[in-house]
Amino acid sequence: MKKNSAPSPEMLKGTLDMMVLRTLVTGDAHGHTIAKVIERSSEDVLEVEQGSLYPALHRLEDRGWVSSYWGTSENNRKAKFYRLTTSGKKQLVSETNRWRQMARAIALVMGERAG
Repeated sequence: MKKNSAPSPEMLKGTLDMMVLRTLVTGDAHGHTIAKVIERSSEDVLEVEQGSLYPALHRLEDRGWVSSYWGTSENNRKAKFYRLTTSGKKQLVSETNRWRQMARAIALVMGERAG
């Protein structure tokens, strides 16, 4: 079920790369699978559009955080698969730490106190 108050694309712009890297921790995947995992993991709050996903994958590949290769998908179609690199794993740790620090700071500003 889709929730009415989905985050705006502007708010998510800085987090898509981190979510893609996190998705690839569990193994290589093609774009469609990456998008579906993000959607399922967010309880269908986040919907990843192809127009955002593929530029993000190319950006991550250009930075050396993912590599890609051609393979066959579950339904026997040719698909480009993406794999997390060692550099990508390090970047994910850095991004995750930055995200946690930022989320905590925002929560504090919004009046939530750490327990």
